Amino acid sequence: MASPYRARMAKFEEAMGRIKVNLKEMQNLCFNGIPDTGGYRALCWKVLLNYLPFDRQFWEASLLKQRALYAQFLDEMIVKPGSQARCKSTDVTFDDHPLNPHPDSQWAAYFKDNDILLQIDKDCRRLCPDISFFQQATEAPCAEMVNPESGIDTLRKRVEQTVLEAQTVTRNRLGITNVISKQKLIEEYATLPDGQEAHWEVVERILFIFAKLNPGQGYVQGMNEIIGPLYYVFYTTPDKDWQSHAEADTFFCFTNLMSEIRDNFITTLDNHDCGIGGLMKRLMSDLKKYDFELSLSLEKQGIQPQFFGFRWLTLLLSQEFDLPDLIRLWDSLLSDPLRFDFLIDVCCAMIILVRSDLLKNEFTTTIKTLQNYPSDKDIVSIINKALELRQSRNR
Repeated sequence: MASPYRARMAKFEEAMGRIKVNLKEMQNLCFNGIPDTGGYRALCWKVLLNYLPFDRQFWEASLLKQRALYAQFLDEMIVKPGSQARCKSTDVTFDDHPLNPHPDSQWAAYFKDNDILLQIDKDCRRLCPDISFFQQATEAPCAEMVNPESGIDTLRKRVEQTVLEAQTVTRNRLGITNVISKQKLIEEYATLPDGQEAHWEVVERILFIFAKLNPGQGYVQGMNEIIGPLYYVFYTTPDKDWQSHAEADTFFCFTNLMSEIRDNFITTLDNHDCGIGGLMKRLMSDLKKYDFELSLSLEKQGIQPQFFGFRWLTLLLSQEFDLPDLIRLWDSLLSDPLRFDFLIDVCCAMIILVRSDLLKNEFTTTIKTLQNYPSDKDIVSIINKALELRQSRNR
């Protein structure tokens, strides 16, 4: 008799081997957890995030097209500007110079990009600090960036140079241009030698390109926590070809995921129903339906959803669990047809599973429990509790 694991692997092999993937069948399988071996998680996530079409015969062409497009983005936004960066100090003309206030000035764009890059760099350097993966060297670096003879500055070196120069050009409200000293914005890190590239540098590059392509939204702190699990799953697949294209695949899957949750990152929508404020209201409203006593206790203690729910919902719980547990949770979250309704159910389940601590009516204990969720809570138990809550709601 085959083991349950082998039987489950056989089901995935059958479902994902069809000429045309049956979405409902795949969602049901993935919801209960995708096997850690065989590369099925990377494949399923790409389908669930609308990166790969359901029809297998279009996979190769689709991947070639998307990866070529990303290579074009990389060349236009990273490689070419990187080769020009070293000339910035000498490439000063009468028409365009570092103090040029004109909005179309290449120097103005360069300084603006640096401000975005400094924040991305700071966030990516500390990505998933509990594991060493993102500090390790990738086996699929950008060839142009790591070749010392190319004369191209990596984003990391660009940041380091910006910090060393310790100056920035700004204009005050009267239109007067000032050169202002900057405090050191990044901590000291042990970086890899020339010719190597850390995984966090790859993630940094993806986020920088995303910010450049989405100027209306740009980069918002926390996006690094969303992209980290995607890149980890796509890079650790056993398929070496897919591993070598993890950067491009992550970019498009991240872009598709952000298109679904982007309103949570737009400050002007915080107090609207479509923004993060609306999600937090739904969270507390559903909690009241599921456990009125607990909900009332939190209200009496003055516990606002902003104290914990903002981070939970905005970052898809990426900071509340260790990476293996988070990946298992995202198997269910991404495969659920109403994935963000289920996210609220998961959050309610997390609260209810620690109700004994929360009902002590001690503000400090409650805040500590919700902001530092207990690590002894099994992720499968949380998912099962969330399902139980959903079923009770639908009765």
